[in-house]
Amino acid sequence: MSAALRLARPEDLDRLMGLVTAFHTEAGIAQDIDQTRNALTPLLEGIPHGCVYLIGPGRAPLGYAILTFGWSVEFGGMDGFIDEIYIRPAVRGRGIATEVLLDLPKALAEAGLTALHLEVDRTNESAHKLYLRTGFQPRDRYVLMSRKL
Repeated sequence: MSAALRLARPEDLDRLMGLVTAFHTEAGIAQDIDQTRNALTPLLEGIPHGCVYLIGPGRAPLGYAILTFGWSVEFGGMDGFIDEIYIRPAVRGRGIATEVLLDLPKALAEAGLTALHLEVDRTNESAHKLYLRTGFQPRDRYVLMSRKL
């Protein structure tokens, strides 16, 4: 099974909405369909703050990854955050997420990113193992904190 990545475009919105809705439902994330659609649309239209990759075949993607970009003095330049990554349950365990999380950072480094971050549910042991296996390390002195505006 291939974890080929393709940048999502505006015509992928409906397909992507189905995947995002499935992920949010599984993760217990409260959903507002209009808010989600409004957040995804600029990413698909090419704003410089992030992008969406569809994973696998274009007609029936196996999942997606949403990246956002920022700037870090600590890390020496542009950094990225994996805002969401999702693989359909029916194809999990086949190495797709591992392939994405090994290949994507290489491509992003070639494009000038200096670091890639993600957050993970403290109780999701399989995700922790996946992220450790693909080179992500916890920052023991730091805790991600958020303030909704």
